[in-house]
Amino acid sequence: MRILILLIFTYCFSSFAQSDLQNLRSASELICYNKETYFCKAYKFYENKFYDSCYVYSNKALSTGSLNAEQKDILHYLKGISAINKSLYKKALESMSLISENGKYKGIKNSQLGRVYLYLRDYEKAIKHYKVWESLNKKDVENDRDIIHNIGLTYLHIKDFELSKKYFEKELSLIEKKDTFSLIRTKINTANAYYVQYKDDIAIPLFLEAYNLSNEFSDYNLKRDASRNMAVVERNRKNYKESVKYYEEYIKWKDSIWNRDNIVGLVEKDKQIAVAQKQQEITLQEEEIKRQNLVQNGLLAGASGLVIFIGFLGFLYRKLKKQNELITQQKEDLNIANKTKDYLFSVVSHDLRSPMNTIKSQHVDLKNYIEANDLEGIKKTNDAAILVTESTSHLLNNVLHWSLEQSNQLVFDTNEYALRPLVQHVLHDYATLVDARGITVETEIENVLAKLDKESIKIVLRNLLDNALKYMGDKGKITLRTGAISDNEAFISIEDTGQGISPEKLKKINELKDLTIDKIDRSKGVGLGLLLCQTLVKKNDGSITFESDEGKGTKITILLPRVAE
Repeated sequence: MRILILLIFTYCFSSFAQSDLQNLRSASELICYNKETYFCKAYKFYENKFYDSCYVYSNKALSTGSLNAEQKDILHYLKGISAINKSLYKKALESMSLISENGKYKGIKNSQLGRVYLYLRDYEKAIKHYKVWESLNKKDVENDRDIIHNIGLTYLHIKDFELSKKYFEKELSLIEKKDTFSLIRTKINTANAYYVQYKDDIAIPLFLEAYNLSNEFSDYNLKRDASRNMAVVERNRKNYKESVKYYEEYIKWKDSIWNRDNIVGLVEKDKQIAVAQKQQEITLQEEEIKRQNLVQNGLLAGASGLVIFIGFLGFLYRKLKKQNELITQQKEDLNIANKTKDYLFSVVSHDLRSPMNTIKSQHVDLKNYIEANDLEGIKKTNDAAILVTESTSHLLNNVLHWSLEQSNQLVFDTNEYALRPLVQHVLHDYATLVDARGITVETEIENVLAKLDKESIKIVLRNLLDNALKYMGDKGKITLRTGAISDNEAFISIEDTGQGISPEKLKKINELKDLTIDKIDRSKGVGLGLLLCQTLVKKNDGSITFESDEGKGTKITILLPRVAE
C-alpha cells in the first residue's frame, strides 16, 4: 500500500497586507507621541517583540475605558498577536474577533483569523477568512508570498489539490532565486500536492530538487524533511538501498536538531526567568510609587503606613516561605539524583563487567585463530563479538534514557498519533537484522488513534523487540498487533516464540508497576530495559503486562489511551 508523505511544512506566516500594518503603526506612533500610557507601553513592547509584556499591558489599556474605537482595534490586534506568539490560539481568536468588522483593520483581522484557524487545523474557517482578505486586498493577493503560501497550504490540507497547486505555483513565481528557504519549502509542498495524486513523474523531480537545494542550505529542519521525503519516495519505489541512505541522513539531521533544540530550550528558560523577574521589578516599582503618593498627599497617613507595614511583613513571609519550599524541593531532587546515580553506577559496574571480560577473551581467541589461519574460528569469534557489542550498546542506550528521564530532561510531547505508522517505523529499523537471522515477523495492525509521546513509545518498542530477538534462536516468529480494546483503550502487543520467562522472574517483572525511586535499590535482579519500559509507559498514562509460557514464548501487551476518531 502506498504511504502518503506527511512531511508537509506547516510554517504559518504572519499574513497581512503590508499597507494595513503600516497604517496601524502610523496611527499608534501618532497616539504615542511624547506619551507614556498603557497603550503606548503595549505598542512599544510589541515593536520590540516582548510579547509577554505586550499581552499584559494590552489588557491593562483595554481596562481603562478611555479609548476610542480605533485604539481598541489596535489593542485587540496587539493582544491577539502576542497570544499567537505564546501559542494561546483560543485567546488569539477572542482578541482578533473583537476587531471592528467595519473599521479600517478588517483586512488584518481576517488574515490573522485565517492564520490562527490554520494553526488550529480548522481549515474550512481558515479558507473563509482568507477569502474575505483576498476580496479586501486584491493588489496584495498578487504580491504577498506569505498569504499565498498559507492559502495553498490550507487547500492542501483539505485535499483540494488543484487550488493548492495554483497557489504554490503562484508563490514559486514570486520567489527570488537567492531565497533558498522559500524555494525549498514551496517545492516540497507542491511535490506533495502532486504525489498524493500519484503524479510521480512531476512530484519526484520536485522532491529531488528540494533535496539538492537543502544540501546547499544551512537550515537543519529543511535538510531533515527533504531527506525524509526522499527516503519515503525511494522506499515506495522499492529502491531500498537508496531509501536507507536517505533515511540515515534524516536520522543525522534529526539528532542535530535535537541537540540544538535542547540548548535553545535552556536559553529560552533563562530568558523567561529574566523576563519574569523584570516584570516583578516593574510591579514592585509601581506599588512603591503609589505608596509614596499616598504618603505625600497626607491621606490616611497612619492607616496607610500600617497597611504598608503589614503588607511588607506579608511579602517577607511569602518570600521566606517560597525560599523554604525551594530548599525543600531542591533537597528532594538531590536525593533522587543521588539514588539514580548510585543505581546507574551499580548497573554499569555489574552489567558491563561481564561483556568486557567476554570481549577481552574473544580478542585473545581471535588472535590465536588468526595465527593458526583458522577462518571458521575467526568467523565464529567475530560473530560472537558483534552480538556482545550490540548487547552492550543496548545497555548504554538504556542507561542514557533512564538518566534523562530521572533528571526530567527526557522531553514528553503528548499528542494524537496513529499506531500503524509508528509500529511500521520501528519495524523498518529492524528489517535488516530480522532478515539476517531468518526470523519471521507477522503484523496484524489496525490504524487506531492513541494519545501518547511518540519518541518514548518507540524506545519501549525497541527494548521489547531487542529482548524478543535476544532470547530467540536463529529461527522463530514475532507477531505484532495493534487495535482497540474499548472506546477508551488501544493496545500494542508483541508475541514471540522464544524461550519464555520463568515464573519467578515473571513475578518480579509484573511487580515493576509499583516501583518508585525510593525502592530502586531493592530492584536488583530485574533488567534496566524493562524498568525503563515500565516507567515510560506509565508516563504515557498506560500500562504494560507480561504473559509467558517457559519454553514456548512470551506475549507483552501495552495499553494506551485511545482517541475517538
